Order: sequence, then C-alpha cells, then structure tokens
Amino acid sequence: MRDLRATFAHDTWVMPYLRKYKWLLTLVLFLGVMTFLSAGALMFNSGYLISEAARRPGNIIYIYVPVVLARGFGIARPAFRYAERLTSHNWVLRIVSDFRKKLYQAVENKAAAIKQTHQTGDILSILAEDIDHIENLYLRTVFPMVIGWVLYLFIVIGVGVFNWAVGLLLLVLLGVIVVIMPMVSVAVNGAREFKEKQIQHDFYTNLTDEVLGLSDWVISGRYDDFMDLQTKPIKQIAKLRREDHYFQWWRGFGVQVFFLLAVLTLLIWSGFQFTGSKAQANWVAAFALALFPVIEPFLEISQGASEWPIYQQSIQRVNALSADPVVQKDQAQLNGAFSQLTVDNVTFRYADDDRVILHDLTLQINAGEKLALLGPSGTGKSTLLKLLLGDEHATAGQVTINGQDIATLQDARANLFGVLDQQPYLFDTTVMNNVRLGNLNATDDQVKAAIKAVELEPLINSLPNGYDTQVQESGARFSGGERQRLSLARILLQDAPIIILDEPTVSLDPITEKDLLDTVFNVLKDKTIIWVTHHLAGIDHVDQVRFLENGQFDMQGTPDDLYQHEARFRRLYDLDRGKVTE
Repeated sequence: MRDLRATFAHDTWVMPYLRKYKWLLTLVLFLGVMTFLSAGALMFNSGYLISEAARRPGNIIYIYVPVVLARGFGIARPAFRYAERLTSHNWVLRIVSDFRKKLYQAVENKAAAIKQTHQTGDILSILAEDIDHIENLYLRTVFPMVIGWVLYLFIVIGVGVFNWAVGLLLLVLLGVIVVIMPMVSVAVNGAREFKEKQIQHDFYTNLTDEVLGLSDWVISGRYDDFMDLQTKPIKQIAKLRREDHYFQWWRGFGVQVFFLLAVLTLLIWSGFQFTGSKAQANWVAAFALALFPVIEPFLEISQGASEWPIYQQSIQRVNALSADPVVQKDQAQLNGAFSQLTVDNVTFRYADDDRVILHDLTLQINAGEKLALLGPSGTGKSTLLKLLLGDEHATAGQVTINGQDIATLQDARANLFGVLDQQPYLFDTTVMNNVRLGNLNATDDQVKAAIKAVELEPLINSLPNGYDTQVQESGARFSGGERQRLSLARILLQDAPIIILDEPTVSLDPITEKDLLDTVFNVLKDKTIIWVTHHLAGIDHVDQVRFLENGQFDMQGTPDDLYQHEARFRRLYDLDRGKVTE
C-alpha cells in the first residue's frame, strides 16, 4: 500500500486523466457491472424456470414470465457487454491519445537532457511499451478489479439480507478470491514477472554491448565466458516462466475450490431455506446457479493484480521522463580553469540491487590527458561515465573536479563536458542550426570554421543548399561518419574542457573509423578526453589505458608499457592491426 501511494504521490499520467474522464469511467464501470448482473440474473431466472417447468404446472402462465425474463436477460447481457467494450475502448483511446501527445512533447522539449540521462533502450521502452502498459492498467487491472469488488459486495449484501450468517460466510469465502489471492499474486507472481522483465531488459542491453565487443572475447580466449553470459539470462527467464505458469495453475485451482465452496454454501442454505413447499423449492437452483457468471471477473482480479508491478514501473518511468529536473542544492561554478578530475575510492551499487557495480575505484586525469577505458560488457563502464557526469552518485567515495564535488557542479555541466556517443542526435533542421547547438551565440563564420576543422567543408559546399541543407530526422541525410563529424563540430563550438567519447566509431567501417579517430584527436588535442571503446584501434592517441573488469581496474598504464608487459593487451593490439600472433 505504501508503494501504491508513493507511485501516485506525484503522478502526472494516471490520476489527472481519471479525473478528466471520470464520467466516462463511471459509465464503463456501470456497464461492466450490469453485464455480469444480467448474466447472474439470467442464470437465476433459468434455475427458477427449469425447476418450475419440471413440476409441469397446469397453466402456461406460471412459466410465461420467467420465459420472457430469460429472453430479456439473454439479450441484456451481450448488449451491456458490447456497450461496455465500446465505452472502455473509447475511454482508453482518449487517454492514450493524450498520453502520446504529452510524451512526444516531453521528448521534444527535453531531447538533450533525456539523451544524457536515459539510454536509447530506455527511451524505446517508454515509446513502445510503457504507454501500452498504462493502457493495460485500466483494461486488465482497474476495470476488472472494481467490477469484481462491486459484484462481491452485491452478492454478500444480497444474501446477507436473507441470512446474515450465510452472508458472512460468503464474505470470507469470496474474500479469499477477491482480496487474499490478489495480494498473494502481487507478492509472489507479480514480483516474479517484474524480475523477468528486468532480466530481459538487461539481457537485450548487455547482448548488444557484448556483440559489439565480440572480438575482445574471442581473442582473449573467453569464448565460453561469453556464451555463459548469454545462456544464463535465457535459463533464468525460462525458469521464471515455468514458475509463473505453475503458480497460475495453482491460483486458478484455488479460485475454483473456494468458488465451489461458495456455490455449495448457497446450495445447502437454499436447500434448507426454501423447502417449506414445492413452490419454494424452485428457488434452490436459482440461488446456486446465479453465482456462476461472476467467476470470470473474480479470476481476472488476481491476474490483473499480479501485473501491477510491471505497470508501476512504467508509471514511474514516464513520470520521471516528463518531470522537471531536480534542482541541486548548493550549486556552484568551477573555481578557475579545469585542472584535474579525480575519482577517489569510489564504490557504487544501485539502490534496488545489492550487487556492487564498481568497487573502490581510484582514477586521476589531468588537464589535456587522453584516457582510454576498455573492458567487457557489464563491467561498469557506462556506470562510471554516469558518475563522472553526475547522473549517479557514489555509494562510497567521491568524484571531484578541481577538488569540487561533481554533484555541486551540475549547473556548470554543459560548460565542463562535451559528449560524442554512438548515435549523436541530429535534428530535422539545417546543417548550420545543428552545429550551432553547441553554442547558440556562435556566428556563422565560427560554425563554418568548426565544420572546416572536422573536414566536412568540401562535402557541405558540394550540396545544392550548402550550409542550409536539411539534415533530416536523426541526420538521415548523411552517413554515420558524417553524422559523427557534425556532432564533433558541435562539440568544438561548445568548447568544454572535458570530452567523453562513448564508442563513437562502433558502427563505422575500419577505414572510416580510423579517419574519424585521427580527426577527433587532432581537433581535440588541447582537450581532456575520456574514451570508452571495445577495441584498440586508435589507442596510440591516448596517454593512459584502463581495463575495467568486475568493477575494478584490471590493467592500467600507457599503451607502450602495456604492450611490453601485458600479453593480453599485446594480442588485442596486434589483432586490431591485422597481425597474427602466436
């Protein structure tokens, strides 16, 4: 319950739309309840009709009214069901339309900030899945649970009017189905489904990262370790799904058992209550049969509740995406020019994970130095970058610039860091406008000088519209290497002292990769560079190399020292140059 309140405490995606469309929501719930009440009334009436007809009454008038009611309730049930489906989907389509509009506005208005704080996979997850999850929150959880609870109260109160003891017994028996089992589903099966989604998400992310660095695994002789990393999450997911199916079977069986007990309770009670005469006996089957239609919403309550953790994560993610950035307290500007970035005995673990990602890391980078950061996937390279940028905060230790905690320098972040990653974001506007994003006050001549520095001047001049050429969405007008150079020109205009290269050449062919790296290190020769890479092409450009593995630095030193003293480094180095070593 505490988690539920926390989820909606600052919610801007679910609760506002419940209030906005409250009357339509009320109509949906009313039609849903009437659907099952009509079904229950049909069974109740049918039970009476069958019993009365079996007595072979002397006059047809005795069964004429039940026959008419059977037709009426028989028509009412599908009619209410159809209207409920139309209304509920109308409700969902309305809010999903509002969701998508709001989501795309958030992405458009905060594209640069989102790019720094969210992985591409997270953004795709939000766009592709989270809105659907919130839609399913209504269709699969909210609507069935509210309808089921209303029917539960209706049955208990309705029977309690005739006999309070039987009503109390039904309160307990049906309460197990609509209250206890949903709570157990959330605690057990819901947590399992949430864990499965987490494993699947991490598996997709890590697999992409590991495939990109496949040559490192092969040349280091760790092929079996690579395969183990892929098969382990697959086996975990398969195990969780088996447990999920097993649990659902037993939960369904339990619902059927308690529902059977409720039916027997009604049957026994009505058998004693309505046996005073032959006419009263007609009501015995009526009460027993009336309960059967409500088993459908009762079953849906537990399943909908078990899916709540998945929906909760989606709600939290979209709220985090659209929320205003948290204002850091005691913000300051950097004292003087940048001179040193220090990682001082940093240990890090995520709040919801006991696993230590980084353990007691120490690193010092002076102004103008070039550092290459290597290591297999999942070793903490991305986490270390987040700590350097201030997106995450160390569990122990500290990250400082010129002795100042990075957390206090977030207002100056754009003046301290420039980032060139795998897929630089280019907007559907002109070349001039895209590059000028690095410094909105830059003149046209400064923009052109930056483009010339990254060796794109001949290409731009050859285009019909020159610097006014439309880049197209995500830079589709240009090749991968050209997009990286445009982003590099933007970084030059930004003129930040620290440049982070997050595998900017991962999707490029070897020739384009070499040319781009030569250009990058040439135009940024006066900058401090932190370069995350999977292999050693261009490693001669850096001053020091750090191999990060299992959350710690495994190898470190200059490229020359590592080549002379580390056989693993030497093999990787020779492989990247096409040289076969023994």
